[in-house]
Amino acid sequence: MKTVAVIQARMGSTRLPHKVLMDLGGETVLARVIRRLSRSRMVSELIVATSDSPGDDAIVRECERLGVSCFRGSEHDVLDRYYQAARAAVAESVARITSDCPLIDAELVDDTVRICVEQQADYASNVFPRTYPLGLDAEVFTVAALDRAWRQSHEPHQREHVTPYFYEHPETFKLAFTRNESDYSAYRWTLDTAEDLELLRNIYSRFGNQDNFGWREAVMLMEREPKLAELNAHVMQKSLNAS
Repeated sequence: MKTVAVIQARMGSTRLPHKVLMDLGGETVLARVIRRLSRSRMVSELIVATSDSPGDDAIVRECERLGVSCFRGSEHDVLDRYYQAARAAVAESVARITSDCPLIDAELVDDTVRICVEQQADYASNVFPRTYPLGLDAEVFTVAALDRAWRQSHEPHQREHVTPYFYEHPETFKLAFTRNESDYSAYRWTLDTAEDLELLRNIYSRFGNQDNFGWREAVMLMEREPKLAELNAHVMQKSLNAS
């Protein structure tokens, strides 16, 4: 099964504009995501899916610099953007990754792809219930299921956030989940605020600004230096319906 990782990226973040092109230890945040995902053994291809808004031209230029494919689609109907990107790539399944997760771990993405295949699921993820740090999220779904969701999703949040229709309709789709034995969900490794960026820069600096460390090594760092988690512990995650 050809699995394509589709990385959604945009410049217009409401809380931290231009965050995906900010510097993180000498590379852009987007470059970190792409480099880490490139180590996947289960993903055949990487595509950055950005919008057709002129404001996202910078993302296209960064993709050209990095030598990675870029697809442009609807700015607000992100579900349609994913659907069209998957069709353009002739994918059989899609791994949904967001570009504000520069600690994403290819091992966890592969685990999610594997469980989707082994259980012949329509949708698989590692976020229900959340046991991994926020920022290691991986969702995998077949293109056949994506087609159904694309046709049947009519609520604004379903179009904007891509996957809600799957887990809101468990009677329609076969769902599969992977979780960790220990719960590390209290850690926040996503990028949405200046405090998040400070933490991520500290983590990368501890590893010599390389990106070949795994998520377990990052957990060990956080346990050795508990003050790191305090840098963004107060940041509240936006809900699906937040702007």
